[in-house]
Amino acid sequence: MPPPKRPATSPLAERKKDTPADAPPTARRLAPEEREQQIVEKAIEHFATHGFSGSTRELAKQIGVTQPLLYRYFPSKEALIDRVYSEVYRWDPAWERLITDRSVPLRERLCALYTAYSHVILQREWIRTFIFAGLTREGINRRYLDKLRERIFRPVMAEIRDAYGLPIPSTTAAKEAELELIWSLHASIFYIGVRKWVYGLPVPKDLDAHVALQVDAFLNGSPAALKNVLAPAARNSAAKSRAS
Repeated sequence: MPPPKRPATSPLAERKKDTPADAPPTARRLAPEEREQQIVEKAIEHFATHGFSGSTRELAKQIGVTQPLLYRYFPSKEALIDRVYSEVYRWDPAWERLITDRSVPLRERLCALYTAYSHVILQREWIRTFIFAGLTREGINRRYLDKLRERIFRPVMAEIRDAYGLPIPSTTAAKEAELELIWSLHASIFYIGVRKWVYGLPVPKDLDAHVALQVDAFLNGSPAALKNVLAPAARNSAAKSRAS
């Protein structure tokens, strides 16, 4: 009696049978856009850990690609850094709309604004790359801080003046003092990230409650301080107008 025939197996099944169980899987070939995003993500981690110094050869080695491959997607280190910044420092236009929505009480607006903002910036990659960039790459930080000043700081202070019946600053000193006040609120929140991701110190567990506390401190002190700065300037301006 002839032996029973073995069932036919596909070439794929034969290859699986001959492959050791512990053999690493074959890497899937990434599409160009996927490879580019992978490089960006690894570069973000590298810059957040080591800063922006080092050559492109060292950078390519650290993020696990060849230098020619890196140049295929980014023609220079500057181009890669610009892409990293656009990836990490995303700007939400809703922040700007929130500031000027006077149908919502000012305290509620500021709490919502800085709660949303804090959840974006108080991340390891955001804080550490910003610190490193401030030490070695002034131009990039300045671009972001200019946007922050014009689109957040000045509108917030305009809402403070409207809510508390304060005059528009008429002198350079008064304008600078006004911006310093809003800087104090912003810095109190930003420094939470520095404590955690730079110094490794404990930070408030309830971030939203901490933001509300800082907003309350700002609103309880800044209008009175601003009035002391703006009132003399307004009187001096009125006096000069009468004299002329």
